Amino acid sequence: EVQVKESGGGSVQAGGSLRLSCSVSRYTNSMFCMGWFYQAPGKDREAVAAISSDGATNYADSVKGRFTISQDSTFRTIHLQMHNLQPEDTAMYYCAAAWPGPCTVANASRQRALAYWGQGTQVTVSS
Repeated sequence: EVQVKESGGGSVQAGGSLRLSCSVSRYTNSMFCMGWFYQAPGKDREAVAAISSDGATNYADSVKGRFTISQDSTFRTIHLQMHNLQPEDTAMYYCAAAWPGPCTVANASRQRALAYWGQGTQVTVSS
């Protein structure tokens, strides 16, 4: 079993920045894709950023230009650097690992049942 753990959430004012991190307990050959989802109260969980083990990235339109996903060299830790946060970014952020490729946000949403998930970390943005 692979454990996934997020860290780095918190509260910021609009326009502020936060950096989320996600670590997995071990790397497996199926761990080609990793990424971040967010889920606002009463809404569906949606993918916002994805990264492949060879470094290719993909973003939801809502976060392009503001969020950056990155990985460490072992692909056991990924990060989500978030800038210019807005109140609508307020959500629980979840890390997902090892869904089948391609490593796009669209495919991440389709394949979410196959991923390993963390418990989530809360991001709150006040106006």
